[in-house]
Amino acid sequence: MSTPTKVILVEDNPEYRNVLKLAFEFDDAIELIGIFGSAEHALRALEPKSKKGLNPDILLLDLNLPEMSGLDAMQWFRDYLPTTAIIVITQSDAESDVLTAIQKGASGYLLKSSTVQQIKDAIETVANGGGLLDSKVAKYIMNQIHQQVPLTDASQSTLSSRELEVLGHLADGLLKKEIAQKLGISFFTVSTHIRHVYNKLNVLNAPAAVSAAYQTGLLPIKKK
Repeated sequence: MSTPTKVILVEDNPEYRNVLKLAFEFDDAIELIGIFGSAEHALRALEPKSKKGLNPDILLLDLNLPEMSGLDAMQWFRDYLPTTAIIVITQSDAESDVLTAIQKGASGYLLKSSTVQQIKDAIETVANGGGLLDSKVAKYIMNQIHQQVPLTDASQSTLSSRELEVLGHLADGLLKKEIAQKLGISFFTVSTHIRHVYNKLNVLNAPAAVSAAYQTGLLPIKKK
């Protein structure tokens, strides 16, 4: 039996917390190891001196929290949990929130209209190294990209042909293991290429890399 994905939830709405808690309790693939009603409470529990063994794989983070917002707390969470992926789950589809969350390193962005199964699928995708955006959010980002004139960028010359190929598959939504199978290379080699892409584009995750690639003309924008 595979090890369950360890998850921490930061959400101030008690009804929504309970819905997710019940859903995760009956899923052997997910272990909910912490629930917090505010960013401050979560950060106090996760700070290095009082971490108490809390090492989640995934942090589910609401944005509209009392006092410190989810966006303001993201950098603190990244400092305290450098290997933990952050999935935003929020009611906000505001353009500024979406872009800021991605820029700050969110690996996923879901709206609270998402079903429990969609949230579980997002956890699995992100835990396996992928990135995921709510369909409405993804549509907004693509519309923004279509409205912009692709820029000529020197980054293209710094990416190898294999790195561009891997980046293209990331843009198609493939996971690392799927890219490895498609290209006939190892999972480790794919991970190395992706790490190099992130470093060269100065981004933190797959959604940000794909967004940067479209905006700079590294990848051609697909016709609707």
